[in-house]
Amino acid sequence: MDATSGAGNARGRRRFGLHGSRGRSKDRPDPEVATPEKAPEREAYYGALDLGTNNCRLLIAAPAQQGFHVKDAFSRIVRLGEGLGKTGALNALAMDRTIEALRVCSNKLVWHKVKKHRLIATEACRMASNGAEFIARVTSETGLELEIIDRETEARLAATGAEPLIDADAQSALVFDIGGGSTEVMWVEQRGGKKELLAWTSLAAGVVTISEQFGGGIEVTTQSFAAMRDYLRPLLAEFVARVHNIKGSAPLPSHLLGTSGTVTTIAGVQLGLRRYDRSKVDGCWLLSDDVGKVTAELLAMTYEERMMNACIGRERADLVMAGCAILEEIRLAFPASRIRVADRGLREGILTQLMMEDGTYGRAS
Repeated sequence: MDATSGAGNARGRRRFGLHGSRGRSKDRPDPEVATPEKAPEREAYYGALDLGTNNCRLLIAAPAQQGFHVKDAFSRIVRLGEGLGKTGALNALAMDRTIEALRVCSNKLVWHKVKKHRLIATEACRMASNGAEFIARVTSETGLELEIIDRETEARLAATGAEPLIDADAQSALVFDIGGGSTEVMWVEQRGGKKELLAWTSLAAGVVTISEQFGGGIEVTTQSFAAMRDYLRPLLAEFVARVHNIKGSAPLPSHLLGTSGTVTTIAGVQLGLRRYDRSKVDGCWLLSDDVGKVTAELLAMTYEERMMNACIGRERADLVMAGCAILEEIRLAFPASRIRVADRGLREGILTQLMMEDGTYGRAS
């Protein structure tokens, strides 16, 4: 698989702004937030929907002084890309599961009288031979008009959503978003007091695709885990070389910033949480060496043991080791002593952009 990337031109160097946000990460399910008895009429609500290879997620928010305030959220693991790597098409059961989740999202958008929204679909719909057909079906059956975005747009939205967690004193940061079907990796530097996205790449490798390619994720051995890493390493090599050329030296970021269920899961395990708690995970710092230790611990577990861990659970137990393999290769390619964890991402980036377009971002209703 070839890595798709873009940098070294005017678009690749465009600045993305500082924004505060709230929400959850690329592949961790939100609890379904109960809808209040009556939606306030005085607030202008915005919506952001992210349909990925693994999850379907929605955020509804209103502008606030600190950026925006989330009013409702929904997330469901639908595994839309299940089997896509083998057949090249979305299968009927996966599409049916996804349609059901999208009906919930449609109802929430209507009920809250959302003023403006952006509804995106990513890698599974990009790659599937019947992706466009499925998007048309979504519109027909739910009323939602989804937009299949390209990889550059996905990378920029992920960067915008996670940007508030880049250390203000960092001269550079490596931001990454491990998804179900792709992984976005971005190099950010401080220039003239502003953070600039100087280079990005999108790898056609995510937790679902890698897990399926290497045995399904149930029985992960030391050998199969090493094979995952061997496969992933050359996918990152071109981007490492490009960042080296930009810097004129080895790509050693001030810190890493990860926004994905893989990273939030590892943080929850490392913190010893009895159940996942976003307030303790989002924005926390991990030592890179500790991340490696958690990966080793998870690799030594059986599938059942991973499934019983409260921060992993049944829905992620077969995917977490593929995510760890991707993360280990990112750590190897871009050595840094610390990793910051972001339980936020594409949806927050969408909301930020929508509100900035209207001039409402950071303003109380």
